[in-house]
Amino acid sequence: MSAPPARPGPISLETPRWRGVGAFFRARLGGPARKAALDAGLSCPNRDGTISRAGCSFCNPAGSGTGLFAQGHGLAEQWALQTERIRATRPGVRVIAYLQAYTNTHASPQRLRALLDEVSALPGIGGLCLGTRADCLDVGADEARLEVLASFLRPGGLPFVQLDMGLQSADDAVLLLANRGHGAQLFAAATRAAAARGLFVCAHLVHGLPGAGADDLSRSVEFLNDLPVAGVKFHNLLVCRGAPLARQWKEGRMPLPTRHEYVAALIDALERLRPDICVERLFADPAPEELLAPDWASDKDAGLHLLRQEMARKNTWQGRLGFCPDALPDWNL
Repeated sequence: MSAPPARPGPISLETPRWRGVGAFFRARLGGPARKAALDAGLSCPNRDGTISRAGCSFCNPAGSGTGLFAQGHGLAEQWALQTERIRATRPGVRVIAYLQAYTNTHASPQRLRALLDEVSALPGIGGLCLGTRADCLDVGADEARLEVLASFLRPGGLPFVQLDMGLQSADDAVLLLANRGHGAQLFAAATRAAAARGLFVCAHLVHGLPGAGADDLSRSVEFLNDLPVAGVKFHNLLVCRGAPLARQWKEGRMPLPTRHEYVAALIDALERLRPDICVERLFADPAPEELLAPDWASDKDAGLHLLRQEMARKNTWQGRLGFCPDALPDWNL
């Protein structure tokens, strides 16, 4: 069945065409919020030999972290530095601790509880996000680590706990090529188990992985639509120094999407995305010293401008296909 035509309406780059993180935080927390990225010094089962030492093919050696913990900077010191910078420009904003580097539930339940006790005691903390994997939540077993996480939502505890969990692709063949270490169904089971305990789940997706078709991002979004997912982060594939993919790229065996190709795939995915799901990220945000390719990924603002321009030109929006074909939703609901 062919897609319905875009509905007529005003063409404006300022019209919000997806549910951004600002609307999500207003609805969930009553006001604006910012994240302070923290490094807790944990590793990953796909790096420390638990399941592999190679890591996911696209992952940079730092695991998207700052490395501050290994440099001797504890969580309290990291938090003080981050919150000072955030509140200097955003006075009064709620600050959420974001345990970002590697896999932050790759620890015993006892160690995880001790870590979260430390995090929850940080002065002025407004909530918690932590990066993790579906295979580090004891799903299908005792789910002890999920129970630890949920316990911090008790009365008087944290008002908000979110798991930033990588799916990357809903295609198990693509995940196998990426050396992900688990399949899409485990992600689905972990998402349902987390949401049943009141934990929010933000899924991560990557466009352009080896073996993925042009519609992989859209098919992965349709997979997410059937799950109790609260948010999604979209990433264009990066080739980072030290990542396993770097060798394939240097040997010319890995074509990368252009900016226009990525934006086209992103629009198609957004049009199919359930309108209540928060879009927390649309473009990867590489550190300048780590990026090998594509060159265009270093200019995130240009990508966002092109996305807004193309969505305005088509007069389309998140959820237009299958959910809200006639008008933009009210993202503040």
